[in-house]
Amino acid sequence: MQAHGILLEDELGDVLEKGMRCAGLSVDELSRLAEVPAGRLCDALDYRSDLDAAELGRVARVLGLNEVGVGALASASYPLPEIGPLPFCVNVLSMRHGIGTANAYLITECGADHGMLFDAGGGLSELMAVWPRSVTKLDAIFLTHAEPEHSGGFTDVMRHFAPQRAHFPVGMELRGGTPLAEPAVVAVGAFDVGVLSTPGHALAHNCYLVGMRSAPQGTGLLVAGDLVFAGSAGGGYHCPTQTQGHLRRVMRSLPGTTVIAPGHGPMTTVAHECRYNPFLP
Repeated sequence: MQAHGILLEDELGDVLEKGMRCAGLSVDELSRLAEVPAGRLCDALDYRSDLDAAELGRVARVLGLNEVGVGALASASYPLPEIGPLPFCVNVLSMRHGIGTANAYLITECGADHGMLFDAGGGLSELMAVWPRSVTKLDAIFLTHAEPEHSGGFTDVMRHFAPQRAHFPVGMELRGGTPLAEPAVVAVGAFDVGVLSTPGHALAHNCYLVGMRSAPQGTGLLVAGDLVFAGSAGGGYHCPTQTQGHLRRVMRSLPGTTVIAPGHGPMTTVAHECRYNPFLP
């Protein structure tokens, strides 16, 4: 499934699998509660779904998922919003990861040759292959969590750019930086970077809310890591209950215009995901 030139991170089967993990249900238990044959559920989990609208609705209700979003994923028509203007420039550094992508984000004042990097990709060579030539210096690097596709390039980025600041979640063990937890706010040049502690997908996981002090009423940017994607959410590999709790807390606390820069897949907005995301019923 492709949208806005970047693959969505998850399809229906992924969302159902994550929903079952959150609900603590097996295929047989979901089959009984949703009145859908187990074989048809297995087909859906294996990306061969032919569930009809009534079956999808029952499955979504049992799993506590947003029926509109589930139906859109099932029909390969999950919508994406138009992304409005931001008071700064965002370079999406999208790198191949499996059959999809992993994203890092380089944020600058428009026209500047320096900025902040959020996540470091799997390695420096992958990152530099999509790096804008106009940016030659880093003021800071922030990591969301420790998975290789997001943090694998950290050491080499530090060596190559020597940023003045490097930050990552409390509980993540790295040399050469300072751990951060909510409610810290870090000033970097013209920017304020607010920290949101969001463990669940991983034991140590942060999201970062980026704003520009000269535009306090301007649209903010949520660098979301693997908390939320367009059309899905990160798997609760550390704790699904924490993942869902922080997802709903963060999304309900931010203005709907806030742009979401996820660790995988295309950018979206808070309002859009609150309307359509299967994990935000």
